[in-house]
Amino acid sequence: MTYRDRLIGLTVVLLWGLNFLAIRVGLDHFPPFFFAALRFAVIAVPVLLLVPRPKVPWRWLVLYGAGFGVLQFAFLFSAMRAGMPTGLASLVLQSSAPFTVLLGAVFLRERLRPVQLLGIAVAMGGMAVIGWDRAQHAALLPVLLTLAGGLGWAFGNIGSRLAVADSEGVNPLHLTLWMTVVAPLPMFALSALTEGPSTGWRDLADSFSATGWPALVALAYIVLLGTIAGSGLWTLLMSRYPASTVAPLSLLVPVVGIAASWAFLHETPTVLSLVGAVVVIGGAFTATSAGCRAATLADAAAAPEGSDMSASAPPPTSGLPIQREPDPAQSASDVRPIQRAAVTG
Repeated sequence: MTYRDRLIGLTVVLLWGLNFLAIRVGLDHFPPFFFAALRFAVIAVPVLLLVPRPKVPWRWLVLYGAGFGVLQFAFLFSAMRAGMPTGLASLVLQSSAPFTVLLGAVFLRERLRPVQLLGIAVAMGGMAVIGWDRAQHAALLPVLLTLAGGLGWAFGNIGSRLAVADSEGVNPLHLTLWMTVVAPLPMFALSALTEGPSTGWRDLADSFSATGWPALVALAYIVLLGTIAGSGLWTLLMSRYPASTVAPLSLLVPVVGIAASWAFLHETPTVLSLVGAVVVIGGAFTATSAGCRAATLADAAAAPEGSDMSASAPPPTSGLPIQREPDPAQSASDVRPIQRAAVTG
C-alpha cells in the first residue's frame, strides 16, 4: 500500500472513530431503525436524481448496501440504544476485520494461511473476554448485536469488492453513493413495524426545535463525513487492494472511538475490557496483515523481471489473489484471466 493510500486509510480511521460520538448523540433523539433509515435517505434522494448508476451488477450493489447499510447499522444502532457503550461498540464492530478475511476466503477465494486462522482464533478469544466481562456488569445482548453488525459490515466489504472486480472503470464514490439507495426502504419499513409508523417522524420534527439541533448536527456529520467521505475513501481502497489488505486499517478505529468516548462521554472501560480489546486488535491484525504480506509477495513474484515494484501503480481493480503460487516467469497478461475467474467462477 502506498504512503498516500495509508494516509487515506488513517483519515477514514479518524472520521469513523469520531462517527461513534455522532451516533450516540443521534440515538439520544431518534429511534435506531428510523435513524439508520434517515441517514441513508438523506443521501439516496439526491443520488437517484443526480448521480449516474455505476455499471456494476445489481446483485453486488444490493449485497454491498444490504451488508454495509442495512445489517451493520440495524444491529449497531440497536446495540447502542440497548446500552452498548460507545467506545466499546467502536471496538466490537471491528470484528468485521476477521469476518472479512473468512468471507474473502469463501467468496473471493483468497487463501487462508495458518497464521491467519490463528489470528482469527485469538481475536474471537478477545471478543469472548469482552462478552464475559459485559455479562458480569451488564447485559450481554448489546455485545452480540454489535458482533452481528460487524458481520454485516464484512458482507458489505465483500459486496463492494465483487462489484469493483466484476466491472471495469468503476467510480468508487459513485458506487458508495449508490450503496445508500439500498438501505432506506427496508429500514423505514422495519422502523414502522417495530418503532411505530409515526414515532420517528415526530422525533424528526422535534429536532428542528431549540433543544433538538444536536441531533441534526450529528446527522450531518454521519452523512457528510462518516458516510460519503469515509465510505467513499474506504471503497477506493477496497477497489485497489485485496480485502485482507484493507481490513487491518479498521482495527485503528476503536483507538479513536474509545479515546473520544473517554474524553467527551466520560466512559471508562473496565481493565478486563481493555485487555480483551488488546487481544482482539492483536489477533485481528495478525489475521489480516498475514494476508497483506502474502498479497505483496504474490505481486512481486508476478511482476516482470527487472521491474521496479516500488514505482508501480496499484493493483488493477479487476485483480484478486490467485489460488496458487504464481510462476515468476508467467506474464501479467497470463495471470489476470486467472484472477478474474476467482470472481466470476
